[in-house]
Amino acid sequence: PIPATLDQPGPTATAAPAQTPTSTDTTPSANPWQNYDPWAPTALPVSPLQQNGAAVASKDQRRKRAKKVLFVGALVLALVSGGVGGAVGAYLERNGGMGGIELPQAGAEPVGRAPDSVAGIAARALPSVVTLHVSGREAQGTGTGFVLDDRGHILTNNHVVEPAGDDGEISVTFHSGDTAKATVVGRDSGYDLAVVKVSGVSGLQPLPLGNSDNVQVGDPVVAIGAPFDLEGTVTSGIISAKERPITAGGESGDGSDVSYVDALQTDAPINPGNSGGPLLDARARVVGINSAIRSADTGSDLEGAQAGSIGLGFAIPVNQAKRVAEELINTGHATHPVIGVTLDMDYAGDGARVGTKGSDGGSAVTGGGPGDKAGIKPGDVITEVDGQRVHSGEELIVKTRAHRPGDRLKLTLKRGGEEVTISLTLGSSSGG
Repeated sequence: PIPATLDQPGPTATAAPAQTPTSTDTTPSANPWQNYDPWAPTALPVSPLQQNGAAVASKDQRRKRAKKVLFVGALVLALVSGGVGGAVGAYLERNGGMGGIELPQAGAEPVGRAPDSVAGIAARALPSVVTLHVSGREAQGTGTGFVLDDRGHILTNNHVVEPAGDDGEISVTFHSGDTAKATVVGRDSGYDLAVVKVSGVSGLQPLPLGNSDNVQVGDPVVAIGAPFDLEGTVTSGIISAKERPITAGGESGDGSDVSYVDALQTDAPINPGNSGGPLLDARARVVGINSAIRSADTGSDLEGAQAGSIGLGFAIPVNQAKRVAEELINTGHATHPVIGVTLDMDYAGDGARVGTKGSDGGSAVTGGGPGDKAGIKPGDVITEVDGQRVHSGEELIVKTRAHRPGDRLKLTLKRGGEEVTISLTLGSSSGG
């Protein structure tokens, strides 16, 4: 048998019972397992063996082994914990947690907005904007209007109330949801404006009027209306252009109901049902009355088709609308500024040509009228109004309608190859 050492385990064996030496016994034990080396001259005492045959470690070795066991145990625990944590995390990610789902959300905020923001403008203007439902014998429709004063006067487009005729009905719905019947005070197809009135309604909030002469291209604007009967709809944009000559209407065939508008152009979305609604500046003041859109398939039209907005909307400047509204309220009709000539609307050249004959077969220049007094002759071609070019008879009418009767204009015209400049005071005629 090979003797066991301290650092090499021996074979498993059952140890013989140890002999208890007496105080007088000095003879070494005859058991060869008690010698470290049987060939050594002097026998050395050896440590007792463990029952399983492994050598018994010293105190320092036991400490080191305990530390090693603790380190390995901690490492194993960390690995197991990491694996379990990863598995749990993956499960929670896939299944959304152990309990019910609660998503993060912002808390309550103040409801007020800056006065010049779209929300601030809308909050001030909406109580003054109304939706009109019009019905007649042959047609019905929806439009928009806004309160002019506390007497119940409401401004809208003529083509909004026109379906009512003489015996139709006009119902006005306020922002509060209250409704009232309205009657027509006056309307004018040439300006496409009308005033209706409600009675017995208290708490009306008039919408303040701005000044359309102060508007600049690029100014922010807000439009409010009832597109496709969606009342209280708010859209925003900018002023895209000014003094756009817009004509529309004329369904009767004689041209008497054609509307001529020297319009503000905006990219604020305007759709059927917006007609008659306000176009507001950054201080919630009316600068225009939304009246026309150019649709992709219908061209320029005042609510004539159901096509949607493509960003080309047109509004009647409020300065013109204010004058017409005042006349409609005070007299029931509006006056039109006139030059006193009959234009050749079939002329295809550049400018507006004065005809050779009037509609009654007489002279195209009304005797004693503004044009006659200023020296206009039949066949003259008017090319400028106050320094602004005009390219057609429609544009001349639009530029003229943008003024009041009694205003003075400077006209540039061509006669016999020569350019002539004249000064003219506008006359007046009753509108329709």
